[in-house]
Amino acid sequence: MIMTLDPVDYAVISQGILAAAREMGSKLVRSAYSTVVREAADASAGLMDAQGRIVAQAEMIPMQLGSMTATWAACAAHHPVETLEEGDFYICNDPFEGGQHIPDVFIFQPIFFEGRLLGFAASVAHHLEMGGAAAGIVADASDVYQEGLRLPPSRWNLERDWYGGPLQRLIAKNIRVPQLTIGDLNAQFAAGSVGAGRLKQLAEKYGGDTVEATMAELIAYSERRVRAAIAAVPDGTWHGEDNIDDDGLTDEPRTIRVALTIKGDTIHCDFTGTSEQVARNLNSPLSSTFSATFTPIKAALTSTDIPFNHGSTRAVTLDVPYGSILNPKPPAPVHARMLVCYRTFNAVMKALSQAVPEKVIACGYDTTTALYLSHFDDDRYRVIAEVLGGGYGAGHRNDGVSAVGGPLANCTNTPVEVLDLDYDFFRMHEYSLRPDSGGGGRQRGGLGYVRAYEILKPGASLSMYADRFKLAPEGLFGGQEGKRARCTVERGGEIIDIPSKGGLALEPGDILTIMTGGGAGYGDPEERDPTAIAADLADGFITRAAAE
Repeated sequence: MIMTLDPVDYAVISQGILAAAREMGSKLVRSAYSTVVREAADASAGLMDAQGRIVAQAEMIPMQLGSMTATWAACAAHHPVETLEEGDFYICNDPFEGGQHIPDVFIFQPIFFEGRLLGFAASVAHHLEMGGAAAGIVADASDVYQEGLRLPPSRWNLERDWYGGPLQRLIAKNIRVPQLTIGDLNAQFAAGSVGAGRLKQLAEKYGGDTVEATMAELIAYSERRVRAAIAAVPDGTWHGEDNIDDDGLTDEPRTIRVALTIKGDTIHCDFTGTSEQVARNLNSPLSSTFSATFTPIKAALTSTDIPFNHGSTRAVTLDVPYGSILNPKPPAPVHARMLVCYRTFNAVMKALSQAVPEKVIACGYDTTTALYLSHFDDDRYRVIAEVLGGGYGAGHRNDGVSAVGGPLANCTNTPVEVLDLDYDFFRMHEYSLRPDSGGGGRQRGGLGYVRAYEILKPGASLSMYADRFKLAPEGLFGGQEGKRARCTVERGGEIIDIPSKGGLALEPGDILTIMTGGGAGYGDPEERDPTAIAADLADGFITRAAAE
């Protein structure tokens, strides 16, 4: 029997569900301990129905939007939902069973109402440290075992297994900064509690059947809107390609190729011709590849008022060769999968530019520059993860945004004041925009930025992964390239260039400088409005030489 929903009830309940998901995200960030979650907001949260379908999700990290159902399904396959009890939860971070990479830990907390399973409160956070062969990033990891503690899809209970229980003690014993990681996991549980409470309140007021029917309709609504947006685009097949600089072992670029086919109200993306998986940690698990593919499609073709949920993704299918860098065979290392995911984003956007040129943006810096500084002193580790962005590519009517997190990550910056309060083995030496780093065009690319750290104590080390050090982001329709990135260490008057995928033992007095890249331009630079050029000069975004 299909339940008929009152339109007013649906409007109120659906907005309540969306608000609850956003409140979960806020609770998660505000309760977190590490700067990567508390300041950079590298986390996400949402509500699912009893079948594990995302109903509403906080607008936080696009990369984490498309994969929650796959991770939940892996958990439910091992522990069916009918076996769950009050206080149970699923947990998983296994990249080869629905997860993304080891630092992203997914938690699903069942929500019971009057003895029935109403849905799940879901959360994921990028944890500062999950063990592994080294503090921060293991740049030379040859398999996933070296990247940290893997939590298989499993079921535990909060009271029995977490608060001082075996799971909490197991995790704490295998990581270098337990107070931060356990604190962030507790923040995920707090977010889940908030979401569960809000959904139960709606059920108490309107009834469990009405809430379930509203969740189903919210999913169907998003699907209808996305399919209508796709149907408005001409049918056809378009091709896109982009490359990462290298795999960290050789100088050979690695290629992402996509054939994007629009047929009616569906999109199919075929990644045949993409490079094979590599021996370093740049491989992308399939769940990450899907998120990276879906994000540019939703951003370019659909409206921002369409709620992201399970229905949003139904019209998009993928064909990804097994054993490729976008669908690797285990036990491939995957920690730095964001680099190839960004090139997936770029390749899909380039394909779409041929179908809807006015709706896309040029390539940006589009790179997660993950910079880890670690220090061991007085028998304890201090670890900081900086998730750095750069300049966006320009669009048909707009300049690229400057100095922001990439479109898949959407992370915020960690304020200098917070770094000064939390860490004493370095201090911020410079934080500024990079003039002339945005590519010229009718619309200018966004600017990258400079972030420099002065090392104060012995025993510090750097590990990082990044890209766009060799291959610049490409412009669209005559737009110019964005500026490439660079990382250096100044030591005793000598400048040491740091490769985009690697690290270095640091010494007191070192000045570590990361210069992130700019976005590419859109359209012929000769067509740029002179008043826009004058404004860029006045703001210091470009130099006189670049203007001329």
